[in-house]
Amino acid sequence: MFWRELNDPAKRPFAVELDTPDSADLTAYMAGARQLVQAGASLITVADCPNGKPGVDSSLAACKIRRELGVEAMPHLTCRDRNRNASRALLLGLAAEGIGQALLVTGDPIPAEDRAEVHAVYDFTSRSFLRYAADMGLDMRLFAALNVNARNFDHQLSLAEQKLECGACGFFTQPVLTARALENLKRARQALGGLLLGGIIPVVSERNARFMNENIAGIDVDPAIVSLYEGADRDRGEALAELISLAAAAEIAPYIDGYYLMTPFMRTGLMVRIMAGIRAQERAR
Repeated sequence: MFWRELNDPAKRPFAVELDTPDSADLTAYMAGARQLVQAGASLITVADCPNGKPGVDSSLAACKIRRELGVEAMPHLTCRDRNRNASRALLLGLAAEGIGQALLVTGDPIPAEDRAEVHAVYDFTSRSFLRYAADMGLDMRLFAALNVNARNFDHQLSLAEQKLECGACGFFTQPVLTARALENLKRARQALGGLLLGGIIPVVSERNARFMNENIAGIDVDPAIVSLYEGADRDRGEALAELISLAAAAEIAPYIDGYYLMTPFMRTGLMVRIMAGIRAQERAR
């Protein structure tokens, strides 16, 4: 269903990221995923140990979501943690499980405090990983990342074109929370083939916004947005998150084929409200 909707000019499906906990108990996680599916998510995406911190394996979680909830799921696969043999074995296993798509990315670096004990692999770049996976001939659609927040966006466009040549069918973008990101998204729509899913991440507090600006590569939050959260409690923060996310969705809609929503801190109820708001906006057009 996700692939069909993504290729339908009249539809913009929701791909919703829900990252796994660092606990083997997935009761709350699966309840959250079910809530997202019932609200209209066509695809659940699962990051591969974001920020270099381990959680439940993204591929195993994607398989569990697909089996138990009957919805398409997409693991993110990084170049960081696996050599070629492990990557090949994992891709074969995902195909055997019926996982029809994967997002192949470089991956966040290992945190400095862990590097004495945890060593990155990087047998691939994201481009060579795409080529390697495409050459396996699996029944799997391969997606890549596009950083619309990059200062040197010409370089990002060049990398994106190479990723398409290496087998990517489309791109999941970083969140659009600045005017520069929106302009870069417009450029990507004009310059690139392939499908575009526009990134939206709800900012839920001033601390959350400042942390993303200072610590997460590829995410920029406009200072004007940060200032709106000063002194806001949780309820006010979620209300602002909803308003700002809906405004971002309206701005990016003309340039994308689908929405890529990133769930903050397992706040699936917030995501349900945002999806409902976006659908209302789409019906009003």
